[in-house]
Amino acid sequence: MEVTIQILIYIHAGFGGIALLSGLLSLIAKKGKEIHKKSGLIFFYSMMLSGITAMIVAILPEHESSFLFSVGIFSLYFVLTGNRALNFKQKTPDLRIDKWISRIMLLTGILMISIPIILTKNINIILAVFAIIGIIFSVKDLTSFKNPEKLRKEWLKMHLSKMLGGYISATTAFVVVNKFFPSFYGWFIPGIIGGLIITYWIRKMNKK
Repeated sequence: MEVTIQILIYIHAGFGGIALLSGLLSLIAKKGKEIHKKSGLIFFYSMMLSGITAMIVAILPEHESSFLFSVGIFSLYFVLTGNRALNFKQKTPDLRIDKWISRIMLLTGILMISIPIILTKNINIILAVFAIIGIIFSVKDLTSFKNPEKLRKEWLKMHLSKMLGGYISATTAFVVVNKFFPSFYGWFIPGIIGGLIITYWIRKMNKK
C-alpha cells in the first residue's frame, strides 16, 4: 500500500509541475491563439489529474486528511468551472452539471468552516479563508445561472477569473510544499498577488 501511495504522490507532484509550466505559458500567450488554447488544455488536464490523485491519497489508510481533501475540491472547482465557462458562449447552455459543481463547492465550503469548529472548538483559519472564497464564487455562479443572457456576456470574465484561481491553487501548493514563506503565510501570499492580477484583468475587460 505504501508503495502505491508513493507512486500517487509522484504522479500528483509531476502533474502539478506540468500544470505550473503550462498554466504560465497560457497566461503569457496571446488570448485566443492556438498556443493559449493548447497550453490551457494541458493545464486543465494536469490540474485535474494532480488534484484527483491528491484527494485519493487523502482518503487512504494512515494518510487520511480531510484538510487536503477539501482543499483538493476547492482547487478542482476553479479549474472545472473555468473550463466549463467556455460553454457559456452558447445561447442556451446546459447548466445542470455546472449547478451541481457549484452546489458541491458551496456545501464543501460550509463543511470546511463548521467541521473544525465541531471537532476542535476552533476555526481553522486556512480552511475558513478558502471556504469563504469558495462560497462567494459558488453563490455568484448559482446567481448567474439564473440569467443566461448575462452569463453569455460574462463568460470570458468567468473563464479568466476561474482559471487564474486554479493557477493560484497550483502556485500555493508549490509555495507551501517548498516552504518559501514562514508559518502559514505561504497559503495566502500567492492568493493576494493572484487576486490583484485578476482584478487588473477584469477592470481591463470592463473598459473594453
